This record gives sequence, structure tokens and C-alpha cells, in this order.
Amino acid sequence: MAVAGKLLEILCCPVSRTPLKRLSAERLQRLNQAIEAGQLRYIGGDPVSVPLTEALITEDDKVIYAVQDDIPALLEGLGIGTTQLQDF
Repeated sequence: MAVAGKLLEILCCPVSRTPLKRLSAERLQRLNQAIEAGQLRYIGGDPVSVPLTEALITEDDKVIYAVQDDIPALLEGLGIGTTQLQDF
């Protein structure tokens, strides 16, 4: 089950307060390929090592947040900056 639409309407980035939207399946696949290749780090500096089944991205396409067990992980250090990904 995905993040409920009503919940998604009020969620925002904990740092910039930018509204969030669902990450498309195509972009999620590209993100997971980069994770499997060991190319990504969380904003906090730790490597991203587990592929995501669902994610949210800021409306300005700058930061991605994982959704685990239908719960968005909206912690500053757990964001994934999209500048690490080419043509994302």
C-alpha cells in the first residue's frame, strides 16, 4: 500500500518545507540501480545500501525520502540528494 493521498497532501521536506510528491516507477528504478552500484549516500553521509520499494521526492526534485512499511522516513539525515544522480 502506498502513502495515502490525504497524507501526501500535507507532507513536506523537513529542511526546506518543500511539498513532496511520489517518485515515479521509472525514477525509482534508476535510483535503485545507483543504490545497487554503491553510488549513493544519504545527506547524513552514510551509504544507501538497501533498494527502495517506494519513495517521495521534493517538488523541486532535489531530495528523495524513502517510504518504509508505508511510513515516510522524513529525517534530515536520511534524505538522498539528487545531485548524485546524472540527468535525474
